[in-house]
Amino acid sequence: AGCVRFKNTQNILAKNLIVVTVGFLCWYIIGYPLAFGVTTAREPNKFAGSNNFANDGFFDAKESFRNWFFQGCFCATGGTIVSGAVAERSKLRGFATYTVLMTSIIYPVVIWWGWSGNGWVSYT
Repeated sequence: AGCVRFKNTQNILAKNLIVVTVGFLCWYIIGYPLAFGVTTAREPNKFAGSNNFANDGFFDAKESFRNWFFQGCFCATGGTIVSGAVAERSKLRGFATYTVLMTSIIYPVVIWWGWSGNGWVSYT
């Protein structure tokens, strides 16, 4: 478990499991649509995406699953980086709350702003 004391090893492992399980669940339900849910309106939303909640419509284009998983790994990595930074400094409940917020709101909205082509930070 890296450079943490032996008594905190289980806590670090639990944090990593929370990021993978809870993080990917939040990415599945609300994170991916906010990050990559292309809007169909003439005036696209500049704040966040609004389609494909809970992978709605993914069976129409099978490559969407590959993109969902690939981007979900980056989302989860954001949580695990913070897991190492707060090692031995935070409780598990607080970190779980952070993981839910990070993977369902913070990371997806920032991704929409910069990478979607419709966000307020993108070049187009």
